[in-house]
Amino acid sequence: MNISLAPPLPDCLNLFDSRALLLNFFSLSEQQAFYLLDNNQQVVYWSAGIAQLLGYQQADVIHKRCPYGLEIIPSDTPRVESAVPLIDADGLTKHVSKSTCNLPDVTGSFAGGLGLLTLCQSPHEAAKTIRKLDAKQNFHGILSRSPAMQAVFQIIENAAETTATVLVRGESGAGKELVAKAIHRLSARHDAPFLAINCAALSGNLLESELFGHVRGAFTGALKDHKGLFQRAHGGTLFLDEVAEMPLELQAKLLRVIQERNYIPVGGDRSIAVDVRLVAATHRSLREQVKKGEFREDLMYRLRVVPLFIPPLRERREDISLLLWHFIDVHNAENYRRIEQIDPAAMQVLLDYAWPGNVRELHNVVEYAFAVGRGTVLQLHELPPEFRELSHQDAHLPPAKHWTKDQESAAITSALAECNGKVTPAAHLLGMSRATFWRKRKQYGI
Repeated sequence: MNISLAPPLPDCLNLFDSRALLLNFFSLSEQQAFYLLDNNQQVVYWSAGIAQLLGYQQADVIHKRCPYGLEIIPSDTPRVESAVPLIDADGLTKHVSKSTCNLPDVTGSFAGGLGLLTLCQSPHEAAKTIRKLDAKQNFHGILSRSPAMQAVFQIIENAAETTATVLVRGESGAGKELVAKAIHRLSARHDAPFLAINCAALSGNLLESELFGHVRGAFTGALKDHKGLFQRAHGGTLFLDEVAEMPLELQAKLLRVIQERNYIPVGGDRSIAVDVRLVAATHRSLREQVKKGEFREDLMYRLRVVPLFIPPLRERREDISLLLWHFIDVHNAENYRRIEQIDPAAMQVLLDYAWPGNVRELHNVVEYAFAVGRGTVLQLHELPPEFRELSHQDAHLPPAKHWTKDQESAAITSALAECNGKVTPAAHLLGMSRATFWRKRKQYGI
């Protein structure tokens, strides 16, 4: 028999004046590093503890956008934990464990959030914290702590329970094949084959032969029968990457397979029955390709039964440090170099970069650093040239609060170019709210 030693928390709260309770709690906890944000990511409370930890005083941050890395994003998860490197007021990196929770208003809408920071005493401890959190943030090989990706994970889980065709949309390097593999692993087909092909990598004739196979003598060089991917993936999952690049004549044959569940190999005269779950992916908009006459509308609807969009890395910057340390750990295990710390200047550049190549580019950058550098600290000069150029350009600008109008206008133009014209990531890059960014664009006629 369980004996409750205290009444439920909501009943306790009913005994007190909520405002007095909150004020007294803040007073008692003042030495803890915690803060409150509103729904525009602006600081509304900044404790003495966090001021001491990061060096930013209340006057520096109150009613301003929170320092980079402290954002609290609306989430269905009651509490979100992450390990993040933060740049303090002196430009030094502080490795912290960050716990946040959303705060609703009286209507239940997102009104802001509460964050608590705990300092990790060393980079080793920070790496351990990140690895510890990986268990919660590793979804079948996809690493993320972003609330936007949690929604993606839920769609993957739901779609995997069905046989519906899934269309994954995302930029190059965002992890579309990892999504396809996760769907396969979670499905009833997980013991059957998972096969993949890039539709942009082969000519039309070769792609047709690879997908549907051919019989001996079908063309010059066809010396024996060849089983295509559809036949080899029978009972399992076939991943069609860059499906928008498939020639129109092959699109008709793919549509037949989806509708009739059979196909005829190249040069054959007998149809072959097939049971394959399709997951397709593209970095293009299939609707736009249909408008251009480059993709069949009926095939588009057959492929996008469950559409799924992967946000680019620049829109989930809370994942950068998580992925960075993951790839560092992977290469540390190879024992030709061990990185235990990242120089603050290098970390700042990595966090500020727009990552047009997404997760694949981040992995390549880590691999580059291991190849060209030595020692336990990853230095700025060990990053690829474009990162050093970015740091050099930034060095010519004073802090944002001291920008002239010309400098601010140039920074906004540059951020928009770097983020392909997308306002939200460009504003984030400059540490501005979306509303401020829009206002300044209008002010400068950009």
